[in-house]
Amino acid sequence: MRKVKDVVMVQSERHDVGYVLRICAIAALGGILFGYDTSVISGAISPLQEYFHLSPAQTGWAVSNVVIGCMVGAMISGTMADRLGRRMTLFICAVLFSVQSIGTALATDFTWFVIYRMLGGIAVGVASAVSPMYMSEVSPKDMRGRALSMEQFAIVFGQVVVFIVNYLIARSATPEWLLDMGWRWMFGSEIVPCILFCATIFFIPESPRWHVLKGRHDEALKTLTRISNENHARNLHAEIRESLGAVAETSLGFTKVLGDARARWIIFVGASIAALQQVTGINVMMYYAPMVLKSTSGSLQAALFQTIWIGFALLLGCIIGAWIVDRHGRKPLMLWGSIGMILGLLVVSWGLYTQSTGLMALSGMLVFMLMFGLSWGPVCWILISEIFPNRFRAVGISLAVTSQWGMNFVVSQFFPMLSENKYLSEQFHGAFSMWLFAILGLFALWFVMKFVPETKGISLEKIEDTMINHRTASASASSVAANSTRHV
Repeated sequence: MRKVKDVVMVQSERHDVGYVLRICAIAALGGILFGYDTSVISGAISPLQEYFHLSPAQTGWAVSNVVIGCMVGAMISGTMADRLGRRMTLFICAVLFSVQSIGTALATDFTWFVIYRMLGGIAVGVASAVSPMYMSEVSPKDMRGRALSMEQFAIVFGQVVVFIVNYLIARSATPEWLLDMGWRWMFGSEIVPCILFCATIFFIPESPRWHVLKGRHDEALKTLTRISNENHARNLHAEIRESLGAVAETSLGFTKVLGDARARWIIFVGASIAALQQVTGINVMMYYAPMVLKSTSGSLQAALFQTIWIGFALLLGCIIGAWIVDRHGRKPLMLWGSIGMILGLLVVSWGLYTQSTGLMALSGMLVFMLMFGLSWGPVCWILISEIFPNRFRAVGISLAVTSQWGMNFVVSQFFPMLSENKYLSEQFHGAFSMWLFAILGLFALWFVMKFVPETKGISLEKIEDTMINHRTASASASSVAANSTRHV
């Protein structure tokens, strides 16, 4: 009798894994455009500097201006996702990506270049919040980590593709052609994935949790049944309705969320995780790798070729992370990944400080990217997509991603100024910023140890209690430690 009951329970929990992965893959096209759009600038920096006669501060602005758009996009993403739905919001992003691609390729002065890049940044900001939001809401809890890892995989895949495209465009080009036309082809090439995204986005269903939020329960049940089966769908639908409670028709807005002490704490943790991801040094590797490697590789073409391998190291890390995140949990990956990233940065800094010709700096970057790819890369997106309860998930993710892009702007804007500072360059040969990122990596390691709970296998409807219980346990442990020290 018990065996029959167990079989029935297993059947009730069985999911259509292939269907979930297919719809998540289409939603992840937003991540591909995210990665493509933010990293295309890496191959175009040197031509842009010459074409527009940019100072170091303006060079930083050429890279970081897109982040201003990203911050705006992230701030409005929650409102758009709640009012228009996750799917329609992603379609609007695809249209904005397309306009940006054509506009930057045809720009004739720096002002218009910046305007179009900011427009693309708005699309990146919205997509970076809504794409993982959608994936978290359609994925069963026991495969949520695997599905959400597709977001980071998609971002990295987009980055690798654009690294290859940039290299192929620059490989046999003359400096004069690169200066006049090459960078335009780099930006214009983004139109291809834009068209693909526009053509496929309406093949996926709307988020069932958004349907419940809007009182469209029949549509929610239809999607939940397609994901698993009727019995499981009805049970999960009841849980979703219960978790939404009185806000089933209208989710909490910014004002109400920030007035809720429990919500403020969860948002603090989520926003901090998102911001700390950006101070690990990843932006330097993705945006400025050719600039960093040019001093040790000898030419822009060689540096662009080496950048491809950096992208592949990150992609390999993402594959490993996706394979083990639902088995070993989020927190262990974050902790061990932080240690590996710090070691990689130290190797890079030593190669730059000693001006070692050869592969030392590249080797350190490869270690860093591999460890980031299996830890902070995917796990950050997983955590900020799953730690926010249904009642304020859109607002929470919006605030976390805004925090992420704000820190991205700080790093992107000031790195060229640090890198090209005469005193720092003469004394440390580019190693100073790597040491700074290593120190910040230690802080990120401490933050995860203290404030981040394990969320593996916890349903989205029970995540709030997990976050609050971890806070209570941490506060109790700190109090006991303080009392012990006082008695000693």
